[in-house]
Amino acid sequence: MAVINLTQNHRLQALQLILCLVLFIGLNVFNNSQATVLDPDRADVLYHNYQGGGMKIDGPAILLRKKATESVAISAYYYVDMISSASVDVMSTASPYSEKRNEAQLGIEYLRDKTLMSMNVRQSDESDYLAKSISINISQDTFGDLTNLSLGLSFGDDQVMRNGDDNFNEQSKHYQLRVGINQIVTANLTANLSIEAIADQGYLNNPYRTVRYIDNTLPAGVGYQVEVYPKTRNSFTSKFSLNYYLPYRAALFLNYRYFSDSWDINSGDIELGYRHPINKSLELEFKLRYYQQSQANFYNDLFPYQDAQNFLARDKELSDFNDFTIGAGVTYTLPAKFSFGDWRSEASLQWDYIDFNYNNFRDPTAKGGVGNEPFYGFTANVVRMFFSLYF
Repeated sequence: MAVINLTQNHRLQALQLILCLVLFIGLNVFNNSQATVLDPDRADVLYHNYQGGGMKIDGPAILLRKKATESVAISAYYYVDMISSASVDVMSTASPYSEKRNEAQLGIEYLRDKTLMSMNVRQSDESDYLAKSISINISQDTFGDLTNLSLGLSFGDDQVMRNGDDNFNEQSKHYQLRVGINQIVTANLTANLSIEAIADQGYLNNPYRTVRYIDNTLPAGVGYQVEVYPKTRNSFTSKFSLNYYLPYRAALFLNYRYFSDSWDINSGDIELGYRHPINKSLELEFKLRYYQQSQANFYNDLFPYQDAQNFLARDKELSDFNDFTIGAGVTYTLPAKFSFGDWRSEASLQWDYIDFNYNNFRDPTAKGGVGNEPFYGFTANVVRMFFSLYF
């Protein structure tokens, strides 16, 4: 994730737009007489697998959503991540490791006429990291159901620990405001604009990560010290999407996202996709995505000496890098004889191939001498399998 430092004028314009959308939603929330309906009940089972750059992340997830009444729905989500890492960051200064993360979320939705309100509470637990958050969202259909306006607020409170160090205990807090508008432009074209502002404060770096600096007094010619990040980070993201439905039930989609933050990171990504139905039961999807970002203002692959500046980072995700993704997916609606009663069920398989290229992060495990190693790059495969049951 990346973005540039917003100017005062940019911040004012963003705030004005957000306040206008908030006011507009508020004026329309209880002004509609024709009711809509909640989404159908469903159960989803997911397995995902990521492999690339010396890392393997995989695990299952399950989601259950059920209407209590025609106006109230309750959802529950549980997710498990199993991580093993021998990445270039780890191998240069430490040994491979493995860990497990558990995440649970509970949500409730309330529908009143054309206004949908929801609240979600979430907790993610690792051996050295505990994250808790709450989010509130409201969306409103208006202008004859051609326009949907949305507003969301979130708050997160994280506890950061360090394995093997009982005295290490840090906190970070996260505040998020998001607004969006979805517009039916024509019978075949829809457009969506979403804006998100996030304020982070507290301990924002990884307690295990180090930076390297030149030290000719050491045999290797390089020394290491822990990273030091600013205690605050403000970021701003905007995303624009178009979906065009073709006459033969196929669809084209375009997504563009821009991100900037107070660490002077700028990023943008563009995604093009195509969905094509083979018959009533089978659908194929193809996509291309390109992402590029600039580095944080306190990042350096190799510092000239110890304590070279107030803030220090060598996390490759804060460097100047780009990646390119090719993706494909297939979704199959199971015949009634293979489903459960009259319930509709779907199976989906998605695969992404990602090529990462880092423009100012060098591979410290390669030959060439300190500061002359080749720039780092790797490829990754991401596989996701879904099964969805609608009831």
